[in-house]
Amino acid sequence: MGRMTASPGRRVLLAAPRGYCAGVDRAVIAVEKALEQYGAPIYVRHEIVHNKYVVRTLEKKGAIFVEQTDEVPPGHIVMFSAHGVAPAVHEEAKRGQLATIDATCPLVTKVHKEAVRYAQDDYDILLIGHEGHEEVIGTSGEAPEHIQLVDGPEDVAKVEIRDPSKVVWLSQTTLSVDETMETVDALKAKFPGLVSPPSDDICYATQNRQLAVKQMGAEAELVIVVGSRNSSNSVRLVEVAKLAGSREAYLVDYASEIDEAWLEGVTTVGVTSGASVPEVLVEEVLEWLTRRGFGDVELVKAAEESITFSLPKELRRDLREEAAALVAQRGGIGTPGA
Repeated sequence: MGRMTASPGRRVLLAAPRGYCAGVDRAVIAVEKALEQYGAPIYVRHEIVHNKYVVRTLEKKGAIFVEQTDEVPPGHIVMFSAHGVAPAVHEEAKRGQLATIDATCPLVTKVHKEAVRYAQDDYDILLIGHEGHEEVIGTSGEAPEHIQLVDGPEDVAKVEIRDPSKVVWLSQTTLSVDETMETVDALKAKFPGLVSPPSDDICYATQNRQLAVKQMGAEAELVIVVGSRNSSNSVRLVEVAKLAGSREAYLVDYASEIDEAWLEGVTTVGVTSGASVPEVLVEEVLEWLTRRGFGDVELVKAAEESITFSLPKELRRDLREEAAALVAQRGGIGTPGA
């Protein structure tokens, strides 16, 4: 990258792993593949992932991001984001004569399936997560009559259940591990018979990125997390850095948002990025730091990641034809997909 010579005593601790997880990589490639295969526009319900740069880049290629399914014209293709959607949204797409591509992260899909299974067994499901987050809305929609949201330990006091022997907790995949377990402990104190899911719901990538930040937090006076403010896992990394001992931690979308005043009295800067952040944005931050004497970069490696997910199965079909057929079945007119 052509970095300048580092100033004596100044260094950067660079987290590994960082950036794209397998679910985000799959979702972004799915949009690009759909645009290549079917042509623009491809509509996407909500941001495909929570990152400004990624969304803007895909918009330039022909993706159109909408908040609601009914904003998509009949006969077009709509993609569901990596955060997942409720069954009602799939029904909305059918009624709207839309062909769909489901880019939900497989780890989120796992939580959806767990919710369905426990609801079928008539459990009360305590979903640990943040109110209003797309992932929480999608999971809750799988079994709304069985699911209660628990947004942190302070919510535990108001939780009421029908049968203490049939209660289970699930969680949003992008939370802080420590924060989640604090809530679980509070729930278990109130409901000793609380059942845990068959495997941790917090995704491997979220855990690994938090672990790397914990390792650098004690040494880095400043931690810079690259990520967008609506990215739950990126926000959690800032919190984890501070809890791990870093004097300050900040979230930035771009290197241009870094304030040089943050470097005052700092000899070690930690750098990481959320699970929806492309590496080019981290490289820009490293270049920015290099120009200010922080050119000595050390890797802080917390885990190896080799997981990959196959692309959505819908990309193997002719969705333009399917969309046209849906319009034709309803007696629609015009040129679908144009």
